[in-house]
Amino acid sequence: MKTIFTTLALVAGILTTSLAQTTDTTRVPAPRQAATVATPNSGLTVSGYIEAYYSYDFTAPKTAQERPVFLYNHKRNREVNVNLAFIKGAYVGERVRANLALQVGTYAQYNYAAEQDLIKNIYEANAGVKLSSKKDLWLDAGIFSSHIGFESAISKDCWTLTRSILAENSPYYLSGAKLTYTTSNGKLTLLGSVLNGWQRVTKLPGYSGPSISTQVQFRPSSKLTLNWSTFLGSDRPDSLKQGRFFNNFYAIINPTGKFGVILGFDIGSDRKPIISGDRRVGSGSYVWYSPVVIARLATSAKSYLAGRIEYYDDKNGVIVATSTPNGFQTWGYSLNYDYAILPNALFRIEGKVYNSKDAIFETTSGFGRSNTSLTTSLAISF
Repeated sequence: MKTIFTTLALVAGILTTSLAQTTDTTRVPAPRQAATVATPNSGLTVSGYIEAYYSYDFTAPKTAQERPVFLYNHKRNREVNVNLAFIKGAYVGERVRANLALQVGTYAQYNYAAEQDLIKNIYEANAGVKLSSKKDLWLDAGIFSSHIGFESAISKDCWTLTRSILAENSPYYLSGAKLTYTTSNGKLTLLGSVLNGWQRVTKLPGYSGPSISTQVQFRPSSKLTLNWSTFLGSDRPDSLKQGRFFNNFYAIINPTGKFGVILGFDIGSDRKPIISGDRRVGSGSYVWYSPVVIARLATSAKSYLAGRIEYYDDKNGVIVATSTPNGFQTWGYSLNYDYAILPNALFRIEGKVYNSKDAIFETTSGFGRSNTSLTTSLAISF
């Protein structure tokens, strides 16, 4: 894999002098709209991205090398590291398209921990064919960035430096096959997919699957995006009979204006597990949910100020297990400043505070109910 990555890097250095580049968005960070696939000029394009970061956890002991367990991006504590670096080749023809991106960084280290070693360096690998000569209808198969949620692993495309709790604990990537249809005016996108599981390339042992996911995205104007995504399947072995139904809702209001707002809400449920024969741990399901509000203000042509308030309630520990009486019930508050040093170079700094109902954060004297951190990053894209 190291040889492959090195080879692609050398090829990229040659090709980028002669091939068209993908549109850069570093200067104006914007949330990802995963179902919307931009169609560049036909041919091959090569692009790349790297984000270096430093996080300082004021709450954790000085020897703690990782941020809290429910975080997967910008994970390393008190050390300079790379969150995500990838090089991507994309081919688009009249009715075919393909993407291959190889990655390194702590994002891959923690988010792909359950995958086979060969898979851990694959950020994206998929191929697609346009099923209609007149309609924008595509069938794609492979490994994709997730269409669930308004945040991605590419920090420069998000309004905040670090990810929200709901983004960290829902799929960043998916594998399977999907149908995507976009109306001729570009205002409505519909997506349906058959997947290997909840953020899995390799199926969970004991789960026969498949899982199903959908997306409905409506953009009545450039100032408003409305989205509803779902997941139906499981992230448990078949023997437990724990079906999962998950919904993701968000609205992006005035994303390119001087002031914009994102409203997001996730809610999911897992059926209670089997413990003996057909007997369950009581009837019904375990439910978790998370609302988030992000507001962003353009302070100049090159800078933004963004604030976030969020809450995550998983008292039964379905997604975030704490082994405490009240489970994971946590508020989050953050404030970040972005400055575009160059059109493709973005510097960011963010302060963040978590407050939880139970003492779940490691401290110098045991465990506490709050956590405070400061993170900086420098992202370069080409």
